[in-house]
Amino acid sequence: MQEEEKKIRYTLSIFTENKIGLVNRITIIFTRRKMNILSLTTSESELKGIYRFTVVIETTKSQVIKVVKQIEKQIGVLKAFYYEEDQTIYQEIALYKIPTKALFGGETIEHIIRHHYARILSVEENFVVIEKTGHEHETQELFEALKPYGVLGFVRSGRVAIPKPMRKVTSYLKELEEWAIS
Repeated sequence: MQEEEKKIRYTLSIFTENKIGLVNRITIIFTRRKMNILSLTTSESELKGIYRFTVVIETTKSQVIKVVKQIEKQIGVLKAFYYEEDQTIYQEIALYKIPTKALFGGETIEHIIRHHYARILSVEENFVVIEKTGHEHETQELFEALKPYGVLGFVRSGRVAIPKPMRKVTSYLKELEEWAIS
């Protein structure tokens, strides 16, 4: 009897050209395989003209290998890598909007903000915006702590990640840079 593969969380780093429709073509690959994207961010990379997609999924190792191969077949995709949780350093950012009056209820809100290593970004007449950078569970914990004070708005970014095994990525990026110059 064959042992069933365990699903774990993977972070994909996909290096691309800046092409219209590429996000759609990449996300369709996950949809066809009935995979839910837990997080998706895009940004410029350290190389001019090359962009990085950071995608978080939960799947088996055999499935993530197949997905990466499919992604690399897309026109405009230069290279894709996958990493397990312990192979990346990652963060997310969260913003919370609470009523300004919550600040004037003693030191409680100030204590919560300090305890969670968050900071106040903006104090407006009717609301305050708080920022927290951290892992998903950390930003969620602050959300739960602020709930009793009336959270008016909450948003969390997708994961931003840098892989730990730098030799693999830097050597490939050097090849990409040489490709981009030629």
